[in-house]
Amino acid sequence: MNQEISDPAPRLAAVPVRNFSLQLSSTPRGARLARLLATEQLRTWRLPSHPAELIVAELAANAVTHGRVSGRDFRLLLYVVGDTLRIEVTDTRGDRLPCPQHSADDAESGRGLLLVEALADRWGVVPGPPPLKTVWAEVGTGSTGSLSVVPPR
Repeated sequence: MNQEISDPAPRLAAVPVRNFSLQLSSTPRGARLARLLATEQLRTWRLPSHPAELIVAELAANAVTHGRVSGRDFRLLLYVVGDTLRIEVTDTRGDRLPCPQHSADDAESGRGLLLVEALADRWGVVPGPPPLKTVWAEVGTGSTGSLSVVPPR
């Protein structure tokens, strides 16, 4: 005879933490791969890629352009806790902290951190153990945030 036994003490539902981390070469190809793999992971998690895809692209491009040290890779980390997606890119140039700058109107580059600042709910830099630094950005995933959950197909 099967019996169902119930636990008399109610349990709180655990908040799932989803994370994705990988190490990539500090090359333009590595930056492109970071964007593509992040987009695919967000799709797997049923989260839209916008604006996270753009933020990953900018942070990865900065890591390979301004944080590159020959022979050293950068790391991409995505994780979701509750209704927040956190994007982290760690490179090996902790001595070069990023700073948003206004570029000339006709400049072809130099606006990446301004874009991150505009798209993210919050962003910042954390110095790591030398020689590392991590640039991070957070985007809401709930109905009140910048991202919303994509319904299953």
